[in-house]
Amino acid sequence: MNASRKGEILLLTATLFAAIGWVTSKYVLIEMPSNLFIAGRFFIASSLLLPFCFKELLKIPMIVLGNLIAIGLLLAASIHVWVYAVSITNSLAEGAFIMSLAMIIAPLTRWIILRKRPNIAFWLSLPMAVAGMMFLTLTKGWNVDESLGYFFLSSSLLSIHFVLNKKTSAEVSPLPSICIQMLVVGATGGILYVIEGMPHIQVSNATWVYFAIATLLATALRYLTQTVGQHKTNIETASLIMILEPIWTLIMSMTLFGEPLTLFKTLGSGLIILSLYSYITISSKQNY
Repeated sequence: MNASRKGEILLLTATLFAAIGWVTSKYVLIEMPSNLFIAGRFFIASSLLLPFCFKELLKIPMIVLGNLIAIGLLLAASIHVWVYAVSITNSLAEGAFIMSLAMIIAPLTRWIILRKRPNIAFWLSLPMAVAGMMFLTLTKGWNVDESLGYFFLSSSLLSIHFVLNKKTSAEVSPLPSICIQMLVVGATGGILYVIEGMPHIQVSNATWVYFAIATLLATALRYLTQTVGQHKTNIETASLIMILEPIWTLIMSMTLFGEPLTLFKTLGSGLIILSLYSYITISSKQNY
């Protein structure tokens, strides 16, 4: 098996791990405070990745380390908003498709921050993404689910993270960068949990199992397989495979939570997938 095919399998695995993260997070947040969940999940995950990048971490210049911490704080903001949205939503699938819009929003974010105009692929894909989001948010008529607004905010913050993280990627390899940023995310969760007064919790054994799955599979192994897979695969193929995450989430949500697949949800999800596919394929042809 060649390196490219191994990379594709790793990325496919990463999308499954990510989808599992949506489901397990929903279960955990029923009993565990969100800030404690974030602290434990990301502290442990970063500790598990630390042995793979410890030597590289020691060589990172202080100015780059400061940039990574700042970018980690931005990722933390996105994660905190996402976790809150997951805790109140009745539709994980809709949230997953809206979160996938970060890839489409990123070129617009880069234009605002770095003054780099989006390419033609962005302008062709944007109307489909907007239409898809409208179908998803209007599944209950004009009464938009509150959680979808938080998912969109989290997606927007994630797009800013994408842009700034990409700008810093030339200065440090992906694994130590991810390790530091996850440590920052965990630290923000821990600080906020302490500020809350560390409320007493009573967590069942089943919830601890879901917490372990969310931490080991959906965080540590997800980022490890995604990072290695992206390194072995060209960016267009990697991006196309990563589109599968919201699809897996939809399947799992329908199976485990009985989430209905309405006509509007089908149209909205399909349009968002089409917008992502169009953006990736047209961009790759332009770059070629």
